[in-house]
Amino acid sequence: MVERRKPIWIKEAIEKVMEYKLRGEDELVSIHECDERYLSEPLIADHDVPPFNRSPYDGFALRARDTENASRETPLLFEVIDEIGAGQVSLKQVGHQQAVRIMTGAQIPDGADCVIMLELVREISEAGNKYIEVKRRLQDGDNISFQGEDTQKGSPLIDKGERVNPGIKALLATFGYSQVKVAKKPTVGIIATGSELLRPEDELEPGKIRDSNGYMIESQVLRTGAVYKKYENCADDLESLYEAMKTALQECDILITTGGVSVGDFDYLPEIYKRMGAKLLFNKIAMRPGSVTSCAEINGRLLFGLSGNPSACYVGFELFVKPYLRYWMQSDRPYTRYITGELKMDFPKPNPFSRFVRGKISYEDGKVYAEPVGLDKSGVVTSIAWADSLIVLPGGTRGYRAGDEVDLILLEDQQGSGVPWQERKFSKS
Repeated sequence: MVERRKPIWIKEAIEKVMEYKLRGEDELVSIHECDERYLSEPLIADHDVPPFNRSPYDGFALRARDTENASRETPLLFEVIDEIGAGQVSLKQVGHQQAVRIMTGAQIPDGADCVIMLELVREISEAGNKYIEVKRRLQDGDNISFQGEDTQKGSPLIDKGERVNPGIKALLATFGYSQVKVAKKPTVGIIATGSELLRPEDELEPGKIRDSNGYMIESQVLRTGAVYKKYENCADDLESLYEAMKTALQECDILITTGGVSVGDFDYLPEIYKRMGAKLLFNKIAMRPGSVTSCAEINGRLLFGLSGNPSACYVGFELFVKPYLRYWMQSDRPYTRYITGELKMDFPKPNPFSRFVRGKISYEDGKVYAEPVGLDKSGVVTSIAWADSLIVLPGGTRGYRAGDEVDLILLEDQQGSGVPWQERKFSKS
């Protein structure tokens, strides 16, 4: 007898997953190894930046009040009493009509309150002494980078849960983090199911296909910031799949299986969930593709059953698995960010449920547009490779037309959002 499943809304499915969200453990890594990791503590400035008043240019440090009468017609002569480079400090006090030759980044000497750039003066040597000719009036503070103007000691700079990018890494170095406390990466077990699956190196055979889902999920896991452990593909055999899943749950923090979640004679995951004593959270969602996406929980660990169809598998990961992993790694914005745009072409297919269409975003005349790429079928692989977004078409319609407003989930986004996408109605043209 075919099992009847009651679909739940996408928002409800996300909430059921996140009821079991966990924060992962911390670990210290070298600053050389912190790229793309998630900070597990906030970054606070432990000193002012700059730590002293410094020159942003090559030039001469002097007193602004001494230039009050300087002009092209009446240039003033200043004696150069010292020369300093970056990392050096002058021991001389700048006095009346005196200047210190200063390089970019060097500390402003005592007595000086401004800097005139090198190209604005004429240098003169007389009787073994050096002078500069100044032809313009300067103001107190001209061309000085002041202590703390970038960052003041004690200022919060980066929140925990942020992914380390080149700018954040520069801050870590600036404030002396030779080791960085980051979230330990969760290990995601991956098992692709189906007797029809071949490895990439295998020759094609009648009735068989090469496994793409397992490798696609590997990449999605890495893009999220986690690590994976890939298990051998399992044929449609209940006992071997059951044993493989038991082993994976002992070795991994969560488990993803692809395929085997429908209601056919060879779809064993519902039976395996029961045998394991796992609590079924859901096994049908009001969405296309990926309506058979399932999730179960056992001893605090989640088992995600994603569709065997590539596009459905891909969407299921982005909506339900990704936020769980991102939260694990300390992020307070674990959901994929989305923006609003307009459809660039008609999409006449009826939508009983919300549909996620692989799309490409473009920007024209200050407006955001998106159009579907490739075939909109759950078994299609090519459209995933071409897409940079998921065009969300709310359900209950007979199709959409060019110009209709839609949500666009940004697939490559790393900024994240504190709230998940959820169904809403838009005006239609």
